Amino acid sequence: MEERFYREKEIVRLPDYLPAATYNLAHTLLARAGTCLFVPIRSMQYMAVLDAEEFIFVDSQNRAWVELAWQHFRPQARSSLDGRVPFEVVHYLPQAAETMKRLPGEFHQALQLLAGRQRPDTPASVLDLQARRRNGPESPAR
Repeated sequence: MEERFYREKEIVRLPDYLPAATYNLAHTLLARAGTCLFVPIRSMQYMAVLDAEEFIFVDSQNRAWVELAWQHFRPQARSSLDGRVPFEVVHYLPQAAETMKRLPGEFHQALQLLAGRQRPDTPASVLDLQARRRNGPESPAR
């Protein structure tokens, strides 16, 4: 399945910081997913689309139009893994400034929800695999 997204002309580009917990979780989930990860932000009716270069955010009412993007993450600028990650917020639609007021917190919660769904409900267990003879599975193990 292929998704296409469109952008208006860039309105403004602003520096910002992403908490380490959000950045690390986003990249962990992205690594598990492969090249692209879709994160529904149900509380805002938005969808985040993550790839290695940027995170884009689209409103459910205008699904093909990117409202804002988070780009140019610089994790190497932090002094520890729990330090904030600098990045740039790019606004493509006028309402992006208002959206950014709630987006970081709601995005983090959506990532946590997605991560929780990927965990099994039961704890891991160790299976006792007995060695079998070449004669077949009915042979007793030694």
